[in-house]
Amino acid sequence: MTKALISLPSLALITTLALSSCSLSIGGGSSSQAQSQETRVSADSGSSAGSAKGSASAQATGTAASTGQAVAGYEPGQIPPIPMIALPDLSLLTQSTGAFTPDLTRSITSQPGVTVRPARCDASGSLVSGSTVLGGDGSMSTSSGATAVTNNGDGSGTYSRGGVSITNNGDGSGTYSDGKVSITINGDGSGTYSDDHLSVTVNGDGSGTYSDSATGEAITLDGKGSGTYSRGGVSITNNGDGSGTYSDGKVSITNLGDGSAIVNDATVSAKPVPKAGKVGTFPSIDAAKPVQSCGTVITLEDSVLFDFGSSDLRSEASTTLTNLATVLKDSKAPKVQVQGHTDSVSDDASNQTLSEQRAKAVTEALTSNGVTASIESVGYGETKPVAPNENSDGSDNPAGRRLNRRVEVFVPAF
Repeated sequence: MTKALISLPSLALITTLALSSCSLSIGGGSSSQAQSQETRVSADSGSSAGSAKGSASAQATGTAASTGQAVAGYEPGQIPPIPMIALPDLSLLTQSTGAFTPDLTRSITSQPGVTVRPARCDASGSLVSGSTVLGGDGSMSTSSGATAVTNNGDGSGTYSRGGVSITNNGDGSGTYSDGKVSITINGDGSGTYSDDHLSVTVNGDGSGTYSDSATGEAITLDGKGSGTYSRGGVSITNNGDGSGTYSDGKVSITNLGDGSAIVNDATVSAKPVPKAGKVGTFPSIDAAKPVQSCGTVITLEDSVLFDFGSSDLRSEASTTLTNLATVLKDSKAPKVQVQGHTDSVSDDASNQTLSEQRAKAVTEALTSNGVTASIESVGYGETKPVAPNENSDGSDNPAGRRLNRRVEVFVPAF
């Protein structure tokens, strides 16, 4: 059976807690999303004369047209099989949880002076950016507005956004709730599903229950061949030993399981009742993958954006920043950090101010181009060089200084 996933919204780093789209048939049949809101009737492999096709409600309707001695479509003394249960679509467990790393290379890497690379954590194994904390052990936690995500790095994690709450325990079990739908998967084949009218319990041993308050339909299967069904005035009992009962207000059948049955007080010959089917199992949940990257860093050399020592954007920077804004919008990243960096020319205070002004200029340009992500603008001055500003002999290193004069756009994994 295809595993279901609970996926946390994430980039490649948060990974998937997702439940892949699936629906589960209970009662010995195959799955079908098309049957998600109705209970289907299916004859057991050993059932007598073909069972009525369609929903359980269709069977109940058929009984109203029954003769005085038999259920419509059945021989006298025959009892319709207890319908199997079709569980509604479980793919809600993947809802609103895209697990991806945005493709930030499109349209950007073709620009001269622009590079895109996976973000790396610092030497301590952690990178802290705003409210996003990424650990070197594969763990991560982040929050933005109403969204909060935690990946513990051991396969477990949580996701919440508004009224939606998802928990992956890392052992195949997990939960989903959104105020209307509630799903619990225990990882051993058992679980529960409920919404505003439907309630399903799967015990993992072939037994389970189904009830629909909107239709009054109720099914119980014990996994050993017996079970019950009721809807409106229709009631079916299968004792699992060949005997059972049926009533719909017009026809009353007691099948004795010995080749005979009592139909409205008359004894007739009838085949024993086949055993009821077993309830299927819930799929397990794939563990969340550890975070492998802190996110994505887009580096723009200062020559692409600014004149030397200036924080005013050059006119030529418009194309690059417009393309960058488009990529960020397409990625739907909820949070972005714009970092300004300088070389070691001039004093520390001046470099700090310049880095902050450049980061602010890029932030304003991205916002004016329609980026709606939460953007944090920060300047680091000359404190985070990526190359030596001087050669080993103390002489000036122009190539190194050029690399240090940069603006980095950091997109944390989400």
